[in-house]
Amino acid sequence: MERKLASVLFVDLVDSTIEVARTDPEVVRLRINRFFDQVEHCVTSHGGIVEKFAGDAVMAAFGIPQAHEDDAERAVRASLAILCAVHELGLEARIGVEAGEVVAETGDSTFATGEAVNLAARLQQAAEPGDILIGPAAVRLTAGRIEAEPLGPLELRGLETVEAWRVLGQIDEAEPPRSLSAPLVGRESELDLLELTFDRATRDRRAHLFTIYGEAGIGKSRLAREFAAGLDGATVLAGRCLPYGEGITYWPLAEMVKTAVGIADDDPAEEAFEKLRESCEDEAVADLLALATGVLEAVGGERSQQEIAWAVREWAEQMAQTQPLVLVFEDIHWAEEPLLELIEHVAAWVRSAPLLLLCLARPELLDLRPGWSGGKLRATAIELEPLLAIESEELAAALLAEHELPADVLEAVLEKTEGNPLFVEETIRMLMQDGGDVPAGRIPDTLQALIAARIDHLQPDEKLLLQRAAVVGRTFWANSVAAMLPDEVDVPGLLDDLLLRDFIVREQRSSISGESAFRFKHVLIKEVAYAGLAKSSRADLHRRFAAWLHGRVGEELTEIRGYHLDQACRMLTELDGAPPADLASETAAVLETAGRRALAREANASARKLLLRSVELQPTLERRYNAARAAWKLSDFPSTYAEMEEIRADAAAAGNRRIEAWALIGLAESTLLRNGDAESAAVLADRALDVVPDEDDEARFGAFDLQATIARWRGDTDESERHYRSAQDAAESARRPDLESKAATELGKLYLARGGDLTAARSLIERGAALADESGSIVARAWARGAQGELAVTCGELGEAARLFEESRGLFAETGTRLPYARATNSVALVRWREGDLVRAERLYREAIKLLSSLEDRGSLCESQRQLAQVLLEQGRVDEAERFALASRETVGAQDVVSQATTRMALGLVRAAQGRDEEAETLLREAVEVSAEVDHVHVECNSTLALVRFLRERGRDDEAAPYEARLAEVGGPAPSTLPIA
Repeated sequence: MERKLASVLFVDLVDSTIEVARTDPEVVRLRINRFFDQVEHCVTSHGGIVEKFAGDAVMAAFGIPQAHEDDAERAVRASLAILCAVHELGLEARIGVEAGEVVAETGDSTFATGEAVNLAARLQQAAEPGDILIGPAAVRLTAGRIEAEPLGPLELRGLETVEAWRVLGQIDEAEPPRSLSAPLVGRESELDLLELTFDRATRDRRAHLFTIYGEAGIGKSRLAREFAAGLDGATVLAGRCLPYGEGITYWPLAEMVKTAVGIADDDPAEEAFEKLRESCEDEAVADLLALATGVLEAVGGERSQQEIAWAVREWAEQMAQTQPLVLVFEDIHWAEEPLLELIEHVAAWVRSAPLLLLCLARPELLDLRPGWSGGKLRATAIELEPLLAIESEELAAALLAEHELPADVLEAVLEKTEGNPLFVEETIRMLMQDGGDVPAGRIPDTLQALIAARIDHLQPDEKLLLQRAAVVGRTFWANSVAAMLPDEVDVPGLLDDLLLRDFIVREQRSSISGESAFRFKHVLIKEVAYAGLAKSSRADLHRRFAAWLHGRVGEELTEIRGYHLDQACRMLTELDGAPPADLASETAAVLETAGRRALAREANASARKLLLRSVELQPTLERRYNAARAAWKLSDFPSTYAEMEEIRADAAAAGNRRIEAWALIGLAESTLLRNGDAESAAVLADRALDVVPDEDDEARFGAFDLQATIARWRGDTDESERHYRSAQDAAESARRPDLESKAATELGKLYLARGGDLTAARSLIERGAALADESGSIVARAWARGAQGELAVTCGELGEAARLFEESRGLFAETGTRLPYARATNSVALVRWREGDLVRAERLYREAIKLLSSLEDRGSLCESQRQLAQVLLEQGRVDEAERFALASRETVGAQDVVSQATTRMALGLVRAAQGRDEEAETLLREAVEVSAEVDHVHVECNSTLALVRFLRERGRDDEAAPYEARLAEVGGPAPSTLPIA
């Protein structure tokens, strides 16, 4: 329990008002229920809570569990609203209000006891019908805001004589003060550092990442604006991360691109896309930017967030060629992971253009992403500290240039604001609003309480407008607010008043053509204004704004519309148990569209949330499948398997072959990677091909590509080739050069593995590389460079192979895809090992193992482990080698025939080094036997070479001879040349 200062309100119906309906109990009950509803609405809309209902009486409290500076005023305002609402119902009530110390439970419980509770109840009983009586504490706390007349001492039942007052009404607001202009104070060194960093970016023509941390109101945005205003000859583009909604991953980027290109949110998609195309030198960049910014649903199939990052990098470099570019990302503590990765990607990879990425964040960003910008070259981070006392005095003096405050009040301002510039500004604005006649003890203790007090000072229509604007968001449009207000409300005039009072500011650019845009001066003003709305009002307003938005911009801002509709659904569910059927249906459809758009740009985590919510509101087979597909893309194999199995059965029953086929492919991949069960995975992939519709070439490619992988796990290269050929045909039919590239390069690598026609392998790999370049896919280019590296290794060109593998690895690092990056790291390590650089090879293998340990690709991890064991063995570190060799045997899948051979070989070499020859020979012979079953020349040669060396080192040349002959037959190396890799 804890003691709290709270205000308590008691309201009761006057018995005589119900007398007219006494003959009909049902009517009486209905009117009383309406009375309860109106009372609860008035209480909650003023920030209070209903404690309990008792008969025809209601008890409410203000300040529990959350205290506010103006709780007593809220209680009286709620009382006035209750009387109006009750009068409209044809009823009468009487009310008592008192404030004081109460004892309340901690946590969510709101039950309170104390003298204020008893006194409020007795004042209510003593009140005349239609009156509000308040006690001495309440009248003291509402002085200057509530007009009340003294009634003198009252004899209250069970209490001593108590002074009481009758509320007459609210005191009108004073004339609005002139807007205060706040100078930038105490940030000179931070501004100098920003300018110096920009100068370096311009001089070196390299990207720099600069992050400004600070608590709310500390001055991050103000510092950024001051810096931008001082730039000459630079392009500055800004975007703000939103604190709500899913599927808005690239929202700040969209704001920047649309500003740069001149796209309005209500531009038709074709017109917006044409503007993008005209502004970008590379059509592939324009396509991907259109996808990221929501101009297009999808371009040439779904693209990864890594390709989008590449496009943004290309766009930024192009923009910065004309003059230096500054991209300002505000509130990135609300950013989704893909956007944070994109920012770091651009910062790391723009190396020939002057670019400053300026990020503003609250310190909680580091809770979500502890490594943000850490350890990166050309990255700077600063934290804005509170102003020093002398700096706060300077700021206050500037704000009070034409005013004076009593010394004790100014001292209280500086003490309570604790160096927060916004708190200083808002406090002084409140004091000027009250004419400076506020006792030092009445200054709010928190910024939120201060803002709430300022909002409560507004005229009713001003407050109404501000609350509706808060429903829209930090940025809003005049007409969007007008659509939620009565026609007679003077919206332009109210907006001017709110501008003058510094609640809002004008936006320099509106994202919707023909609309005047505004934003809250600080996000806390928006949050406090929104908190004053009842949930039923919020639900209605969210729905009305969504309707306005759809009518104004169509499908352009689907994600934002979906958020507002979903908020309405959630609040009505909380209030009524479920949203109306028509609202649920509309919301589900909009969230589904937003989820599919998120899938298209590989914002898979957001897509998963959006689609699951769509399914929750109104499940359909298509929505369930897309939600499961998002889990599949997230490598959430348990969810993928469970959901796809149900979807497959339902799709089969419904005759939906497309979804059934994709569900089977998802099941097959989950089975292979999660369980290492190649046999079951192959059965599922075959079933997918049996049901896939003729026109779905991409599904057919997916099934054949997976079958080819399964066949390689089993060591059946002939079957793998057949499936890759089929995948190639499907990719051509789908007109997807990126998929064609993958099929061609995989075929070429298969030829290399078998030791077959080198000319054919070269032709396939080079064709795959050309297709990758044609597709514009950075991922396809990375895979192609890796295949070219394998070709160079086969030809003995280790220097060229190293270059190609490093290029492939660099491209994968650029895209942020961990699994292929780890595989490329294995390839680089293998070349360094063959070159004799064991130290570097070890470091690379350890890096790959660290990455792969958290992933599901068992084949790649076991190969990294066994090759590291062999590298350690060559360094004489036998005990470490044994640990990794044993780990590889635990990791390898039972049906991964190729790695069953290589991991046996590695452990056999370790046992030989330990002098455990019997175990070693058994393992090495098993490796040769297993490798002979697969058509993979390199694996068979390495296994055979290991056994030959083992036998010859022990003087058993006669036993080694047949295996040497086999080496010569398949074209393997001489027993004493290359390391066994």
